[in-house]
Amino acid sequence: MLNETVVTLQGWVGGDVSLRQAGEAQVASFRLGSTPRRFSRRSGEWVDGETQWFTVNAWRGLAENVAASVHRGDPVVVHGRMNASTWVSNTGVEVISLEVDATFVGHDLARGTSVFTKTPRTAPPRAEGEPESSTTAAA
Repeated sequence: MLNETVVTLQGWVGGDVSLRQAGEAQVASFRLGSTPRRFSRRSGEWVDGETQWFTVNAWRGLAENVAASVHRGDPVVVHGRMNASTWVSNTGVEVISLEVDATFVGHDLARGTSVFTKTPRTAPPRAEGEPESSTTAAA
C-alpha cells in the first residue's frame, strides 16, 4: 500500500499479552510504553520525557509467537504499520488511539539476553499415495 506510516518503536510491555480469535486469524495484543530520554544541557543530567503508549497487534503465526514469548515488563522492539483512530470517550473527551500492526516483534537485546526457539514449519498436506520428497523431509 502507498503512503503507509511504518515505524520502529522501542519500549516496555505495559501489561499482559492477550490472544484472541479475529475471524480466521489469531491476534495478540499488548500495550507498549515508550519514554523518550534526552540530555538536558541546563541540568547536565538525563531527563525522561512523557511516556507515549501504543497498542501493538500481531497477527497469525506472529501472534502465537508473541503470546508465547513476550511478557509484562519485557523490553521490546516493534516494527510495523502505524494507524491512528479518533474516538469520543464516555466523558465526552476526544481521544486519539495509536495502534501498530506489527510485522516484527523482538526482545531489545541492548537491555538483556533472550533465548530463541525456532517454530517448526509444517509441510503442506501430501496427496494420497504421493511419496515424501527430500525437501519435505528436511523441513
